[in-house]
Amino acid sequence: MNAPGVRPGLLLAALVVLGCGCAARAPETPPLVELPETFSTVGDGQLADQWWTVFADPDLSALIEQGLGANFDLRSAWDRLAQAEAIARRETAPLFPSLDLQASTTRTELTQTAAQGSGAGGRNDVRLGIATSYEIDLWGRVRALRSAARRDVDARVADVDIAAITLSAEIAATWFELVEQRRQVDVLDAQIGTNERVLELIGLRYQRGRVAAADVLRQRQLLESTRGERPLLEARAGVLEHLLATLIGVAPGTADLPAARALPELPELPAAGLPADVIARRPDVHSAYLAILAEDRRLAAARADRYPRLSLTGNASFAARDLRDLFDNWLATLTANLVAPLLDGGSRAAEVDRVRAVVSERVHDYGQTVLIALREVEDALTRERAQREYLASLVAQLETSRVVVERIGEQYLFGATDYLEVLTALATNQNLQRSRETAVRELLGFRVELHRAIAGRFGVTRPELAGADALAAGADQ
Repeated sequence: MNAPGVRPGLLLAALVVLGCGCAARAPETPPLVELPETFSTVGDGQLADQWWTVFADPDLSALIEQGLGANFDLRSAWDRLAQAEAIARRETAPLFPSLDLQASTTRTELTQTAAQGSGAGGRNDVRLGIATSYEIDLWGRVRALRSAARRDVDARVADVDIAAITLSAEIAATWFELVEQRRQVDVLDAQIGTNERVLELIGLRYQRGRVAAADVLRQRQLLESTRGERPLLEARAGVLEHLLATLIGVAPGTADLPAARALPELPELPAAGLPADVIARRPDVHSAYLAILAEDRRLAAARADRYPRLSLTGNASFAARDLRDLFDNWLATLTANLVAPLLDGGSRAAEVDRVRAVVSERVHDYGQTVLIALREVEDALTRERAQREYLASLVAQLETSRVVVERIGEQYLFGATDYLEVLTALATNQNLQRSRETAVRELLGFRVELHRAIAGRFGVTRPELAGADALAAGADQ
């Protein structure tokens, strides 16, 4: 009931004017991270969207393409995008009027006394109505929630790109390590053959009394030590095959993996561009920035929730005791409802403070994401520079070691030195051979990390949504 002497229209106007004095503030600009002018190392090589193509490895390209289409983690990222899109559509719905159809029928049985003279023992009441409602978005609360949901969709798109980049890098790193393990087996087999021939030679010299039994035993120990490492290498290769199968969406042990045993040549260092270019290209930075925008819109919605709400409701109903007379009696109403919060124990104000803190958190997350992006690029560049120097040193050591083995072997044959020096030189040479294989693979791995750090989005085909029937179909097989 309205207060005496106060017209409803004036009361509504007064509340609207009062609310205008509390309009939501403009979104705050997130603090910027000061970017360096350039990276420590600048390359001139190709920067392809599908970065793995620069390695010119068809086996790697085939594996990554299969993984991008079948990996379950990536498919889950697509599902989260679909959920965000549905939420965005749901948040858009309040901007339009809702319309509901209402229908009911009631059977009333009359007592004998009440039914006397009526000629009937009961009656049917039929009602059919249409109800509509619409909230007038005076303060932009509904529009703010819709805008936040749309930012969430854009962020989930970026998350799909993040998942695709991460997956492609994991497949590349795993593939290169698998090839390296295969090469290690080949190197080890060659070393086993060398050690067998040396053992045979020393055995003949022992039979002729030219060397001591200890020399034979030392060489036999080296041979067995080398043979003992082979099962470990094969096991490591098997584990990598299982990991690679999982990444491409295939059960371990059933994947038809390529049989390559040669690593690709390291391509030219890519032209990453300026730090600002990398920041603009990276989807994780973009996702972090979109999270700020989404929470800022939710903050606007929380502030608007403290102001009066004006909604319109209307309905038209038809009622009769018989379906034939249903549309003869009808009633239509249109109502304007104003709800203004007066006392809520500080709940709405607390929600504004909470969302404001969330916005601050997202701003800080964004700054940290930018710093991590820059660090990852510099880390990859630093490691590659150091690895290049280390690999060059290994190559030089290996060549020197080869000469040492030849010279000490000649001295041993002429009795100028004992076999312990030969054994040490031979073991050192063989360790250097295997270290070189690992160093080559690690250099490729650092290049993969660099591409992962500077990569932008690339085209990935969106899969269909799965359902419970897909699981049931698999169980029936």
